[in-house]
Amino acid sequence: MENILKSYNPSNGEIVGELEITPIDKIDEIVENARIAQKSWKELSVDKRIQYIEKASQKVNTEIESLAILLSKEMGKDYRRSYGEVNGSAQGAPYYARQVKEAIQTRKVSGGKIQYKPLGVVAVISPWNYPLAMATNLIIPALVAGNTVVFKPSEETPLIAKAYVDILNQYLPENVIQIVIGDSNQGKKLVDSNIHMVAFTGSQKAGKDIMKRASNSLKRLVMELGGNDPMIVLEDAHIDSAARFAVASSFENAGQMCTSTERIYVHESIAERFEERVVQFASHYTLGPWNQQNVNIGPIINEKQRSKIINHIEDAVSKGAKVLLGGKDHPEHYISPTVLTNIHSNMLMEKEETFGPVVSISKYDDLEEAIQKANDSEYGLGAVVYGAKEAQNVAEKLEAGMVAINGSVGAGGDAPWVGAKQSGFGYHGSIEGHRQFTQVKVIS
Repeated sequence: MENILKSYNPSNGEIVGELEITPIDKIDEIVENARIAQKSWKELSVDKRIQYIEKASQKVNTEIESLAILLSKEMGKDYRRSYGEVNGSAQGAPYYARQVKEAIQTRKVSGGKIQYKPLGVVAVISPWNYPLAMATNLIIPALVAGNTVVFKPSEETPLIAKAYVDILNQYLPENVIQIVIGDSNQGKKLVDSNIHMVAFTGSQKAGKDIMKRASNSLKRLVMELGGNDPMIVLEDAHIDSAARFAVASSFENAGQMCTSTERIYVHESIAERFEERVVQFASHYTLGPWNQQNVNIGPIINEKQRSKIINHIEDAVSKGAKVLLGGKDHPEHYISPTVLTNIHSNMLMEKEETFGPVVSISKYDDLEEAIQKANDSEYGLGAVVYGAKEAQNVAEKLEAGMVAINGSVGAGGDAPWVGAKQSGFGYHGSIEGHRQFTQVKVIS
């Protein structure tokens, strides 16, 4: 059996690089090394731990261009987006570190005090769509809180993850962060091992498997499990703004984003004008590889995901959806920008996360019915409402962890990144989110 993991450029199928797969029987040893390292790491002051993170982040700053190119080659997103992700991770790590310091300070309460102690070894399992940003958002709070980390990146994007860990390990003490390379077999073994917590971002199916495995020893969990985000466009919405957002959100990162808009419900009185503007905006988007000029939709990560998107489009069309743009003749490795209307509840893309560059539109005449349809999902990560008079009232009724009015979800400054229903278990970001990487201890 080959012990090499090859990473492919999703725009052309060429090999970007390869890494040795971590043997299953070595993972227990890796975890034990992390447990040993954690004993001394947790004894350092939080300021000292932050110093390590800040020095490593300064190094990331000097490598932004090369890391961004690697990320683009491996994941497929255009250079501008990759640069933004790497730069955001470099700038965000020290910010998160200082925020964690505030989160874990001992608090005095009536009759005693509350402390926030490290848990031990945290397994961080991250996705391929934002391979650096999602990893950083979990790794940094875990480390600054005094835990050690065993990091298992997606098998689709191992090279950028390895490059990042290599930079961290130039500054961190030995075994404070280690990386495991492989697929779900390595991930399952890591969850089964003698760790204390799993911080995971990925699919609902994988999250449920992690939850089952973690239950054997009641390991702590923080999991973000995707979404099927709705958008409600009210009768008094600014049509151009709503249409522009609908396209940008649906097409961002080729639709491969957990908070992409997946289902749009627009009031029938403005539906025709809204659809016209959506098609106009969507028709300006261009497919292509990361290094091609003026590209804003890159390739789909692999053929399995691409086939799923095509299946969702064909299913919708076969059940009565109307194609306003695209929908077929997709170039190899890509999905053409697609706009569909007349979407109904019996279609796959209404029930499942499509995760591709598709704008799917339904019309409504009764607002309460639109809210009911928006909430009729096992997911509840994000939701958006565009409008004026009733926007706040609608936002209150939407069942999601993050709801935005006339804008993007997750833009709440120091607010947590949190999902409702089956989109999440626990949450991260914010003071309260950082504390989930700790054990609360009360002394009275």
